[in-house]
Amino acid sequence: MTREDIILAVKDIINTIAPDEDTSSLNEDERLRDQIELDSMDFLDIVMELRKRYGVQVPEEEYGELASLSSCAAYLAPKMQDKELKVGS
Repeated sequence: MTREDIILAVKDIINTIAPDEDTSSLNEDERLRDQIELDSMDFLDIVMELRKRYGVQVPEEEYGELASLSSCAAYLAPKMQDKELKVGS
């Protein structure tokens, strides 16, 4: 998966768990929680959805790596390089 695919995948997951949030104009370098309303449960849902859709395990001590779209892409790139994008799952 490319960097852009990973960002699209994360946005799609956010749209699934928080359908009222507009992800189209998110700043890739700004913390997600500073841009949209995500509580702790929403964040856990993102982590669970990554595991469900892509088989990616994110240990709790590494949750901080998913703070922004850019950091998500950097952290997930090696874990998702051989995965296929699944949008709207």
